[in-house]
Amino acid sequence: MSLTLPSYPVSEILQPLSQALREGNRAIVSAPPGAGKTTIIPLHLLEEPWRGDGRIILLEPRRLAARAAASRMAALLHEKVGETVGYRMRLDNRISSRTRIEVVTEGVFARMILDDPELSGISAVLFDEFHERSLDADFGLALALDCQAGLRDDLRLAVMSATLDVERISSLLDEPPVLKSEGRSFPVEIRHRDRPGTERVEDAVTSVILDAHASEQGSILAFLPGQAEIRRVAERLEGRLAASTRVVPLYGNLSQAEQDQAIKPAPAGTRKVVLATSIAETSITIDGVRIIVDSGLQRLPVFEPATGMTRLETVKASRASADQRAGRAGRTEPGLAIRLWHAGQTAALPAFTPPEILSTDLSGLVLDMAHWGVCDPAQLAFIDPPPAAPWKEARALLKSLGALDEHGRLTPRGHQMRGLGLPPRLAAMVIASAEKGLAKPAADLAVLLTEQGLGGNDIDLDERLRRFRSDRSERASAARGLAGRLADQAGGRTASSEPVSAGRLLLHAFPDRIAFQRGGRGRYVMANGRGGELEETERLAASALLVVADLTGRAGKARILAAAEMSLAEIEAELPEAITQGDESFFDRGSREVRARRVKRLGAITLEEAPLPRPTGEAAAKALAEGVRELGLDHLPFSKSTEQLRQRIGFLARTLGEPWPDMSDNALTERLEEWFTPFQTGARSFAEISASGLADGLRSLVPHALQRELDKLAPTHFTAPTGMNHPIHYEGDEPKLTIRVQELFGLRQHPTIGGGKLPLLLELTSPAHRPIQTTRDLAGFWAGSWSDVRADMRGRYPKHPWPEDPAGAQPTTRAKPRGT
Repeated sequence: MSLTLPSYPVSEILQPLSQALREGNRAIVSAPPGAGKTTIIPLHLLEEPWRGDGRIILLEPRRLAARAAASRMAALLHEKVGETVGYRMRLDNRISSRTRIEVVTEGVFARMILDDPELSGISAVLFDEFHERSLDADFGLALALDCQAGLRDDLRLAVMSATLDVERISSLLDEPPVLKSEGRSFPVEIRHRDRPGTERVEDAVTSVILDAHASEQGSILAFLPGQAEIRRVAERLEGRLAASTRVVPLYGNLSQAEQDQAIKPAPAGTRKVVLATSIAETSITIDGVRIIVDSGLQRLPVFEPATGMTRLETVKASRASADQRAGRAGRTEPGLAIRLWHAGQTAALPAFTPPEILSTDLSGLVLDMAHWGVCDPAQLAFIDPPPAAPWKEARALLKSLGALDEHGRLTPRGHQMRGLGLPPRLAAMVIASAEKGLAKPAADLAVLLTEQGLGGNDIDLDERLRRFRSDRSERASAARGLAGRLADQAGGRTASSEPVSAGRLLLHAFPDRIAFQRGGRGRYVMANGRGGELEETERLAASALLVVADLTGRAGKARILAAAEMSLAEIEAELPEAITQGDESFFDRGSREVRARRVKRLGAITLEEAPLPRPTGEAAAKALAEGVRELGLDHLPFSKSTEQLRQRIGFLARTLGEPWPDMSDNALTERLEEWFTPFQTGARSFAEISASGLADGLRSLVPHALQRELDKLAPTHFTAPTGMNHPIHYEGDEPKLTIRVQELFGLRQHPTIGGGKLPLLLELTSPAHRPIQTTRDLAGFWAGSWSDVRADMRGRYPKHPWPEDPAGAQPTTRAKPRGT
């Protein structure tokens, strides 16, 4: 095949790219929007000798971009899509035996390599628009590098984007050639229009669109963070533009036909205003667009491992995204990009959009990696390794679903789940339902939940299922076909013609999100202990019991996006193991007593409870320990001697370190089961806590071999020369002794503890016990400032002895005898 390709800016690097892939097997391509890399590079590589008869795989981040790229390449070859160039995605494949360039979505490629680790019949893999850093792209590249290193050193890999973190990617790929194409097809003028914080983004975008439409030629593409803003801008523009200008939305939930309509050129003599999310940033050309309006915002999902919830956050777009968006204006003619922020703010934007791997649910990744034979992510070459907390949470979830064993390896059920190509929770639902003869309805529901907008956007999943099953659109038909194949793969279709509620099926995917109404209409608490809310006007808001499939927002006040009604009887029939019953002792904060009850629970939700007689012994002591955790150690009846014991041991821990135990509040709270519980088995309330038991418990933390050392190293009292004992205080940074100065007469050496190694801080007082001097050197005090103290004290306390040489005087606690 001999190809004559049109000239694009990227044409200047085609020969260096050919040389790089002939002499090596990796390359990096950096080319701005409009340079032609997505279309021209795959076609150019068709004629490379190393390709043989192998296929070239081009990865695109979105279905819209994949279809558009395949269509453009096929048009350049004067062919139909599905001949030399085809595409493959979840619900739409157009390939044939003649296809040599396959444009695939990133998730499809990950499944391709997982199912065929050698990538048989594939000569090259091109990762386009890699700057988006989707989880599937990062994982796909890690797998491809592993395949290339271990099985296919003849496999060519190229990473391509307009805005790449070249240094990090180059390091990951062992410094391959980096090829940069300068310039774009047409110049783009950048203007700024600052948006005050009080101005709504839809108002600002509407205003700029109206001004640009009146003063500039060509169609307009406006970037907004989400569907809600797109809808509001469309409403504001209604009736305010010429009849020859059409306003069209572009976002992921639209059907293929609606998306294609947005990117088609406007008919001659007309204009378009396309209102889009970030879906329009890369790899697509919207014919006729020469004006970009950039809100500077995007909406990103953020996964919270502790709750298993994903919430959407509206954040500032990165500099890389802003460049990509502006580049859309210069694809077919000189363009204009209007940014809704001050020019000086651009430098403060993040350089790149955060990689998805750092803020998403990793359960699918963990499952796929286990299939690859890898349990430790460090064994694969990730640019950013998966974070520890989401990784741990994902493994725990997969173990609870029966997909992984204790060592993180795939179980037979895990193999079956991974084979379905569904998110793990939904795969588990389909398999569990198949065992009950309900594979088809479960597969319908799984496909519905993984395809945005399918069956509408109703929160009630039973209603969405009904609409999906009656939808005769091409997309819905393809989705039902996929559901049928999944049902067959899972082990059969429906055994009964009776309708099955979505809630009954969802139990097997989201047992932790079974939700009971608490606190009024539309307010729910889930089995995982988290709350969720519905608008009171929603039909489901009156339901006593739901199972939640999707929700967003902060953990304390999450908004339910998709759910189904169900009954307690269904839970008891489908998931009897989820409901537990048992006796428990607990601490009642109001009375500060231990009580007992018989409780029937579903996770964090109490279904039934009945009081039991108050517990005794270890059960009561454990409940009291929970009370201590709740109220704090300062509510315990420590005696003065016990408090001093704690301070003495704590001082030795601070001074000498281990094995002397830490006596801080946090440390003792963590070890209540060691020192509190065993010594309070006779107590059933705070009032009955044994003070002597507290002392015995604290002593028990000191290793037996050191217990005899305690009194030597940190004695309770100091015996003065008068023979009187005075307590030593250990609560500060150093041990302190408060004593009347006259009791130390005749003492030439400074008092110490710890075998003579630790001097006491002496707080010397007057006969009236008022402080007169603090010292760590008694001998120096006698020889130095004593004379000034003596002069002052003689005037204040003339009846007491104040010798010139206190080191040689007799210690006393009394005044001078009368007549002396």
